[in-house]
Amino acid sequence: MRTETTSRTLYRFAELSDAAKEAACDWFRVDGIHDDWYEHVYEDAERVAALIGVSFDEKRVPLMSGSTRGAPMIWFSGFSSQGDGACFGGAYAYAKGAPKAVRGYAPLDTELHAIADELQALQRPNFYRLEASCVHAGHYYHSGCMSVSVGLADSGFCDGAADTEAAVTGLMRRFADWIYARLSQEYDHHTSDATVQENIEANDYEFDVSGEIA
Repeated sequence: MRTETTSRTLYRFAELSDAAKEAACDWFRVDGIHDDWYEHVYEDAERVAALIGVSFDEKRVPLMSGSTRGAPMIWFSGFSSQGDGACFGGAYAYAKGAPKAVRGYAPLDTELHAIADELQALQRPNFYRLEASCVHAGHYYHSGCMSVSVGLADSGFCDGAADTEAAVTGLMRRFADWIYARLSQEYDHHTSDATVQENIEANDYEFDVSGEIA
């Protein structure tokens, strides 16, 4: 610990009482977690998307410098309210060998396997020309807020049109739900007691006796 010239005594995290440690952790969960905590989830989603034939549209994200950078058009809200979820804007087209590629990338993820398999099965009777576009619609960001239009690359007509469109829509929404599940897991990790305490100590934050940040 150290004492400021104002006679306020400051403490490292390990020196705080249990109640003050809890207050310090609550502060970090609100103000200490950087906005980019989900970036590697987005990167993983982009890799998986490419394997199954989905390409995300791009949105511009502001930087502290005043410039912008490109990011996949994924939106989410979470993680404890009704209506929370994720959705995306982009397009889908046939990706050759998607089931095998997905299993090679994520051998234990049976949901991704199922999505790739079912998309492949829908492509077969449509001679692998099935395409779709996905856009956000509505005021929330869960998968049900995705509007999906389905057709063929050359004619716009697809086999069993209504059923096929419903099936593709369902699979695009399942992929959005998969992204949300990864985001939720990552958020839980970043806000867990162990991770929060590790980050507080690594950054050498100091607190007053009640756990308020100095």
